[in-house]
Amino acid sequence: MGANSSSISELPENEYLQKLSGSEPISENDPFWNQLLSFSFTTPTNSADLKLLEEATISVCKSLVEKNPRTGNLGSLIKVFLSRTKELKISAECQNHLFIWQAHNALFIICCLLKVFISRMSEEELQLHFTYEEKAGPSSYGTECEDLIEELLCCLIQLIVEIPLLYPCQHTDSNWWKWLCSWYRGRYSGGVTSALGYAVRDITYSISLEAVTTLIVFLSCQLFHKEILRESIIHRYLMHGRCLPYTSRLVKTLLYNFIRQERSPPPGTHVFQQQTDGGGLLYGIASGVATGLWTVFTLGGVGSKASAQLEQCSPLASQSLLLLLVLANLTDTPDTPNPYRQAIMSFKNTQDNTAFSSSNPHAFQINFNSLYTALCDQQKSDQATLLLYMLLHQNSNVRTYVLARTDIENLVLPILEILYHVEERNSHHVYMALIILLILTEDDGFNRSIHEVILKNITWYAERVLTEISLGSLLILVVIRTIQYNMTRTRDKYLHTNCLAALANMSAQFRSLHQYAAQRIISLFSLLSKKHNKVLEQATQSLRGSLGSNDSPLPDYAQDLNVIEEVIRMMLEIINSCLTNSLHHNPNLVYALLYKRDLFEQFRTHPSFQDIMQNIDLVISFFSSRLEQAGAELSVERVLEIIKQGAVALPKDRLRKFPELKFKYVEEEQPEEFFIPYVWSLVYNSAVALYWNPRDIQLFTMDSG
Repeated sequence: MGANSSSISELPENEYLQKLSGSEPISENDPFWNQLLSFSFTTPTNSADLKLLEEATISVCKSLVEKNPRTGNLGSLIKVFLSRTKELKISAECQNHLFIWQAHNALFIICCLLKVFISRMSEEELQLHFTYEEKAGPSSYGTECEDLIEELLCCLIQLIVEIPLLYPCQHTDSNWWKWLCSWYRGRYSGGVTSALGYAVRDITYSISLEAVTTLIVFLSCQLFHKEILRESIIHRYLMHGRCLPYTSRLVKTLLYNFIRQERSPPPGTHVFQQQTDGGGLLYGIASGVATGLWTVFTLGGVGSKASAQLEQCSPLASQSLLLLLVLANLTDTPDTPNPYRQAIMSFKNTQDNTAFSSSNPHAFQINFNSLYTALCDQQKSDQATLLLYMLLHQNSNVRTYVLARTDIENLVLPILEILYHVEERNSHHVYMALIILLILTEDDGFNRSIHEVILKNITWYAERVLTEISLGSLLILVVIRTIQYNMTRTRDKYLHTNCLAALANMSAQFRSLHQYAAQRIISLFSLLSKKHNKVLEQATQSLRGSLGSNDSPLPDYAQDLNVIEEVIRMMLEIINSCLTNSLHHNPNLVYALLYKRDLFEQFRTHPSFQDIMQNIDLVISFFSSRLEQAGAELSVERVLEIIKQGAVALPKDRLRKFPELKFKYVEEEQPEEFFIPYVWSLVYNSAVALYWNPRDIQLFTMDSG
């Protein structure tokens, strides 16, 4: 045991952790902290090791919860961490070579403890634990009773926004860098800037990641409540007081972390190694003592599946995006709107020179080109799609920029791929992708431009080989496929409505539809027609069978018929809109319409469709007549030629004008009821190096994540 602990399961018996959670108060000036914090580790990332760490931490926490009111050791640990971070800010004058390393390790321990505390007590109880003070003598931190929660939260934000991720040949003019280079030269030869640059970058990367993770943990109290938290102590600290001035800088930093997608350092590379003579950075403090104790944290390192996955991505980018989504979805307080959402709604492009509104103190600028590239590259994840949705819906500057891009296919294709693989995605991800398309199709310029972008060889589209197709036709194919999937599987009216709304928005600008896209439009109408006839027949049979029986109530076929007829009418309106506005641009749609003309016969006299069928019936009659005049046995090419000629000859004034089809996305009332559980399910499933016992989660059921 003690310094020779070799597994996470032995941590509760470790002498240093026993002392931390014991009955003796530990002054923040005690040498004990140097011993406790001088360890090296690779944070476990796979679920098995994280679960073991959680269980070990719970044992320590139970003791700390019991003893802390008398010892104040939690407060002492936090004050030690705060003092280490103050050394970071005055590093040019600081002579303590352990300051970054020990600050990181202190924060890791605090994060582990807080996670258990928050899952097992109310915010009011947690706040009390931050007020207990150690009784072991004078404090170097000050005699006044500070608000340690606010102090810690503010410090975490400062770490995120002020500690740079250093690289070789960067920041070489800073006093901190010059001091470290000078120290390093005295001990090692050659490659000072390069070798030290990567070492410093790795440890600053780690402490930035730990600060982001700890903020997520602070906000995780929502996980343990079924209801949406509208009054929260932690929320109040983050949206008022000392944290408020950092709002825009925090949002900007988190966005840039997402944009840069910096890879995590390889396991162990952030540790300054000891020299063989026992000197060097560690000064022998941890030699054979705390380092041996804490090597248990190398679990989940090389060879583990989780580690291999993390090497392919950026933990800091992923964790920063999750924190950003959590902050953006905090509920407004009665007197204050969420400042983080305000910052997300109002930031501008770095190339935008217009003045900021004086009414928004949280505005800032960011490179939109870099943001756009990152959004295009990262759409395979729920959280990146949710960020794209938020920016398009809430930030008019981003929406205008995206719609003006000449390479819009780089953004649209990943969204279409999400919808195409609907079977493999969770329903929330599909909804977000679909709503993004709906928002984009609100713009006529977008609806025109997508038919001008020609794509080659769409390999992920498996139903048919598409060697050449416009982005607009591909979008139609994928949306129609989503509707058909929904009809046979999920039967979600919300999904139907948004798919049809997107098609309706585009319909007036349909141009040069691919023959397969035109066929699929009519095939969808055929499917709906068969569905309509089937329900109608079931309703008739049920009614006949019930005439001599009073046993059970009839199924509500009237409601089913109403839903199907609404969808059929929408499809007829989409076809009509295309014929009315761009018939001469879409010979393939007219061809498909004529080929399946019998489908529409039953709807000509139906009271729900008579008006909208007038134009469709006129087009079918007009072109059928011209084809009959041309004779029998016509080739496809000849039919298309006759259609093109007829499109020019058809008098436009014979087509009845209907109101333009335009649908605009509007969030439901109380959108937080949807978004907050969704965001926290993403945190629960995707956060790096965080594990919560599923039995403790109250906000959502496990299958909703």
